[in-house]
Amino acid sequence: MAATSGKIVQNVFVSQCYQHNTQFGSQSRRDYFSPYMRNLLPSPSGKLAWTAISSMQLRTLSKPQNGFIIQRNIHCNASASSTAVPYLDKTDFLRLQNGSDIRGVAVEGVEGEPVNLTETVAEAIGAAFAAWLVEKKKADASQHLRVSIGHDSRITAKLLQNAISRGLAGAGLEVVQYGLASTPAMFNSTLTKDEAFLCPVDGSIMITASHLPFNRNGFKFFTNAGGLGKADIKDILQRAADIYNQFTAESLTNSERKASLSIKRVDYMIVYTADLVKAVRKAAGNIEKPLEGFHIVVDAGNGAGGFFAANVLEPLGAITSGSQFLEPDGLFPNHIPNPEDKTAMKAITQAVLDNKADLGIIFDTDVDRSAAVDFTGREFNRNRLIALMAAIVLEEHPGTTIVTDSVTSDGLTTFIEKKLGGKHHRFKRGYKNVIDEAIRLNSIGEESHLAIETSGHGALKENNWLDDGAYLMVKILNKLASARASGMGGGSKVLTDLIEGLQEPAFAIELRLKINQNHPDLKGGSFREYGETVLKHLENFVGSDPSLQKATVNYEGVRVSGYGGWFLLRLSLHDPVLPLNIEAPSNDEAVKLGLAVLSAVKEFAGLDTSALNKFVGSS
Repeated sequence: MAATSGKIVQNVFVSQCYQHNTQFGSQSRRDYFSPYMRNLLPSPSGKLAWTAISSMQLRTLSKPQNGFIIQRNIHCNASASSTAVPYLDKTDFLRLQNGSDIRGVAVEGVEGEPVNLTETVAEAIGAAFAAWLVEKKKADASQHLRVSIGHDSRITAKLLQNAISRGLAGAGLEVVQYGLASTPAMFNSTLTKDEAFLCPVDGSIMITASHLPFNRNGFKFFTNAGGLGKADIKDILQRAADIYNQFTAESLTNSERKASLSIKRVDYMIVYTADLVKAVRKAAGNIEKPLEGFHIVVDAGNGAGGFFAANVLEPLGAITSGSQFLEPDGLFPNHIPNPEDKTAMKAITQAVLDNKADLGIIFDTDVDRSAAVDFTGREFNRNRLIALMAAIVLEEHPGTTIVTDSVTSDGLTTFIEKKLGGKHHRFKRGYKNVIDEAIRLNSIGEESHLAIETSGHGALKENNWLDDGAYLMVKILNKLASARASGMGGGSKVLTDLIEGLQEPAFAIELRLKINQNHPDLKGGSFREYGETVLKHLENFVGSDPSLQKATVNYEGVRVSGYGGWFLLRLSLHDPVLPLNIEAPSNDEAVKLGLAVLSAVKEFAGLDTSALNKFVGSS
């Protein structure tokens, strides 16, 4: 453990040097800093916790121009090769795909997690996105496409920003770096029309790995049509693999030269935050400070959301004292920036109560998810956040369809359809799945204005179907401001009153049943095939049990009602796991549902049911 801790601190030291040293700020590699490491953090055995790289290193140097850093060490195989990087095949690149995102390990420090998202891999991905974008935009040689790049607070953010910039610039594209930004802002930059901020851009890249640990990072891609889909990401990664293995010392040096000449920097968050402020003022009848007197605290979890307090709430007149963890820190020292995390929600709840605030707001790392807390400490997340947003949207669009993911409660359906007069369309997990389904429904004539997941991803038709955590909170602020403008008082009680009547389960749990991909029971097949077999067997089992009733409309897994509650067993989008959600009026009824699932799946030896066994056995 001591060695691991040493590696973490050493990598932080190197990262800080990368990010803040003006001479070598982005591209100096480990060999430059290793002399400084020798006096740092010895392990208990007296040996350094630093792990050396066994490789030839080719250093290329040229003079910095326009502030862009152009020193780099290229790590290459010891054997003679025409390329400047170790060989990787398409499989290595495709492992970086995480649905409609790219994610990987970008820095050492966690045992058993080797780095696979290196600077040269990122550069190849940048070049691949450039090729993909030129093809999609049908751009000819006379057109100069422009791409914006932003990042969250992760310690590898600036390294990857400069690496992916080289890939784009080397392919002949104009690159605009935004620095610290939010994911929603990056998409907005493809829509904004303001040449002073070099907008609109033709494509946009956000460097983030959401709420994952400090050693991870990744990329999200946008055009003015929205976020890229799974097929697009696969295409880009396949192109990147080909580009990567054609890198030479000369081509890498050339991309550095082009980057040094073409990169521009813009503070686009000025535009993005101004738009959020305008939206609240407009909802309140163009009052300059519609939130004057409201005390609202923000918890950014040391991610990219700290801007919301000073640049959105305060211009609207709100008091923001007691806001916490607004400073970007990629080690996330206080709590995971995740509105689904219990520790994170406890932190913002305590901040509201300690400061006697009217409202608390919390964001994830890149601000595409959010949640809130009312003045009593009651959380607006998961089903409650969906209920609140549904109530607000259905006031504006009566009868509209609310699209959610698959794990929402039966009580939420009753609330949306019986109390609010809307329609609940429960679809699949995955924010892109939910958003795409809402767009599809509109295309066939079924009006939908809100697509939202229990995770806190929420997108509105009025906001170009962008999952924007800050915009969700603006909709809530709009409600506060408009209520005050119409003479209503009571602070955030107006929000609490909107979800009155929402039936919530007395007991809820999620268990994860892992599939052992090496178990003989899989017979050489994939975990996905095995998981589908488990689900089919469960479906048949349920049909023979009169106390259980399978959902008549269901798009994911097997959803079953019984014993006053329900369960859903589904296959994870990316991992060899079958998540099991159970909600029931009591622990006893939940155990009965758990026993029903266990009876159906116990014969599958490749499925680890220990979590389920423990639940039904200890309850």
